[in-house]
Amino acid sequence: MSIEELKNRIRAAAPEDRIDCAAAFELAKTLNISESRLGELLNELRIKITQCQLGCF
Repeated sequence: MSIEELKNRIRAAAPEDRIDCAAAFELAKTLNISESRLGELLNELRIKITQCQLGCF
């Protein structure tokens, strides 16, 4: 999957530029990328993580 395809899938999963932590973990698994890579892409796309399971965001 190209980087643009990944970004499009991420944008589709976070239409309001927000995604909750559990959904982000599931999305990383679905896209077959690491959680840290997803975090990098979320930052790049300026998508916020909400309801963090660790209380970090």
